[in-house]
Amino acid sequence: MRAIPLIVALVLSLAGCGAIPGLPLRPAPTPPPAASPAPTPSAAPSVSGSPTPSATRAALTVPQARQALRTWLGTYNATLGKRKWWRSNARLDALFMEGALYEGVLERSREDLGWRPAHKPINPAGTPVIYLPRPERQPSAGDWFIAQATYKDTKGHSRPHVLAFFRSPGQSFRLAVVTPLHWGQRMPRPLLDADGYVTDMDDAVAGAVAEEYRNFWNGEKKKEGDSGYRLARNSYSRQAFPRANKGMYVGFAGHGSVFGFRSADGGMFFLFALLNDAKSVNNVLSEALLVPKGSRTIQELGGSWFS
Repeated sequence: MRAIPLIVALVLSLAGCGAIPGLPLRPAPTPPPAASPAPTPSAAPSVSGSPTPSATRAALTVPQARQALRTWLGTYNATLGKRKWWRSNARLDALFMEGALYEGVLERSREDLGWRPAHKPINPAGTPVIYLPRPERQPSAGDWFIAQATYKDTKGHSRPHVLAFFRSPGQSFRLAVVTPLHWGQRMPRPLLDADGYVTDMDDAVAGAVAEEYRNFWNGEKKKEGDSGYRLARNSYSRQAFPRANKGMYVGFAGHGSVFGFRSADGGMFFLFALLNDAKSVNNVLSEALLVPKGSRTIQELGGSWFS
């Protein structure tokens, strides 16, 4: 399990954190920002719950997604060598969107506290696993995929991580959410169709699960379970909330895009980030979750809290 950061972040607003209540569950990107003191992409465009196939967009394949991951990693690792890369809005926006923008906030906070940068190059061991939906199930606003890659965390421990990437048509992929898996946990085996694509998650369940995490983290215990789902007793959030609530945590207004798929045993996997509001990312909770078939208990496979 990833330890809760000791940093008490100096809040630095970063707009463009993606979906909040009222916006769709499926990935909705934010366009590049104009030059400003902090990244300020406009609000995410609306995306319907049912993806629409595009006659003009080439279908994304697994080899292309794997190459996109390698390209992103190369850009990311090269960016880490740039002086104070976290102060460049253009560099941040080229790499991150939604909850992943906290990567820039983290380094800005460390710099203001007089600490050394924490980010290290990402060099996956072995071949990352790609989880890709059918081309016609991609949203009209762009393409997404999930990758599982094993690499060293900031403490130097080799751990499996789960990352979700999104791109608008004609744009490069950007990281939307990432979390390490908890020790001893592993990704579920996906339910694949005849062509090897992952099978769609249930949007209604995705919304309920994301809302249940927001209910829990906002301290509204009387609402826990109102979504129809409950956090497992051994979840990371149950252990992290008492400590996080003593810091600068101010509550989550909503969540970013929910990425996910059905598992081979009939359950559902979800990956998303809770966000404190649409104008800043000073509170972010990244979650990798599994709801087993026929269950109302949310099992936490990975989680990472930041403030």
